[in-house]
Amino acid sequence: MLINCIKTENMKLKHSCIWIACLLIPCIPAVMGVFNLLQNLSILSKDWYSLWTQMSLFYANFFYAPLIALYCAYLWRLEHLNHNWNLLKSSPIPLADIYWGKLAVIVKVTIITQLWLSILFLLAGKFIGLSGFIPTQILFWIFRGTLASLVIGALQLLLSLLVRSFSVPIGIALFGSVAGLIFSNKNLGLIWPYSLMLLGMNSNKNTDNLVGGNLPFFLSVFVFFLIFSITNIWILKKKESC
Repeated sequence: MLINCIKTENMKLKHSCIWIACLLIPCIPAVMGVFNLLQNLSILSKDWYSLWTQMSLFYANFFYAPLIALYCAYLWRLEHLNHNWNLLKSSPIPLADIYWGKLAVIVKVTIITQLWLSILFLLAGKFIGLSGFIPTQILFWIFRGTLASLVIGALQLLLSLLVRSFSVPIGIALFGSVAGLIFSNKNLGLIWPYSLMLLGMNSNKNTDNLVGGNLPFFLSVFVFFLIFSITNIWILKKKESC
């Protein structure tokens, strides 16, 4: 059943605007990051880490979570528009599989987004004349940020399940990201889900802000993911209308 759910959710993405957003929106922080670096060469060194501080400053704080929120809102859009909640409730498919199917597709699209960001980062570095390849440490930061997206994917699926509006959950994700910056600056990032993306991506930092603290980060990701996933499935089973 789960495989069929994943296939069904994948069908929703065919010929959808999601792929346009996936490709175009990460280009914005890439361009902004390059521009910001070139305008501040007097205080920033021209290397991969400085470029990362500028790209991740915009991407992780303002674009990453809202992008995932967009993906989640789109996957729930058909159910909300067509009022086919009764059909879902009466189908022989376990409701938990519906959630896991949607999450699996969100993870797939998010991984593609992160891979595209990595390519843009590499191209941006070559454009400004950086030598070599992306440092392994930065690739690890991108991996951590991708892992943190599991939490946001689960949370935004929950919000899009509860809120019929397409734009409101995206607005919440943007607000959550900005608030996440505040939590991170006060060393409270591990207790705010949106901060996990900033911490994982090492946003606007050229040295690892989680050095020696990866275990608490991974534990926080696991706990939040578990809480949001259980809540998603519980509400799916209890909810009477959509």
